[in-house]
Amino acid sequence: MQNIQSKIASQNWESITESMHESGFVIIPNLLDNEQCEDLKFDYDNPALYRKTVVMERYRFGLGEYKYFNYPLPDLIQTIRTSIYPKLSLIANAWMKALNINTIFPETHEKLLEQCHANNQFKATVLILKYGKSGFNTLHQDLYGDVYFPIQIVLFLNEPDEDFAGGEFVLTEQTPRAQSKAIVLKPKKGDVLIFTTNFRPVKGTKGYYRVNMKHGVSEIHSGERHTLGIIFHDALS
Repeated sequence: MQNIQSKIASQNWESITESMHESGFVIIPNLLDNEQCEDLKFDYDNPALYRKTVVMERYRFGLGEYKYFNYPLPDLIQTIRTSIYPKLSLIANAWMKALNINTIFPETHEKLLEQCHANNQFKATVLILKYGKSGFNTLHQDLYGDVYFPIQIVLFLNEPDEDFAGGEFVLTEQTPRAQSKAIVLKPKKGDVLIFTTNFRPVKGTKGYYRVNMKHGVSEIHSGERHTLGIIFHDALS
């Protein structure tokens, strides 16, 4: 998996960090190649890889389904998760400092999981999502327990306007005492979106304040859409 590690290391992390501070999200283009995307989709029907399947309509989460991976994770996913975390922990710690939150995230992903396990959070949270025509995902945040990392990533496994139509990735930003702002993104196959799990700091006239964010997926008009979400903390259940 040296190739994906090299790709992650070679990104312009100074620019990525600036974008995260300014917007709470950033797209890294072409981190995955076509073969990697196809392999991840091909394994969707392999029950040995997953611990739980969620039919979204049943819980009023939307229309579609997703599956949580079991440990051990596939090599590609594990490599991405552990290689990108140290870069994001620097951003997360800067956010905590700006908002005067007394939390310091460890430098390695292994240490973060140790904190999760001390809080009885042992379940893998990496998931793969599948939507067909009319599918969507309601606005939400992926927290899973008291120990959570404030940044997560999504890998896009289909080409928009070729494999599916509609299905834009939607972020909403709730500034205190103001109406919500919607951000609509359309990453391409192989792109990776980094974004805030639940909030980010914004600088105002009296210092930094907290802006809450949620994410979801707009309605699929046709075709099939797969994404893979990498959440860095483990879950209680």
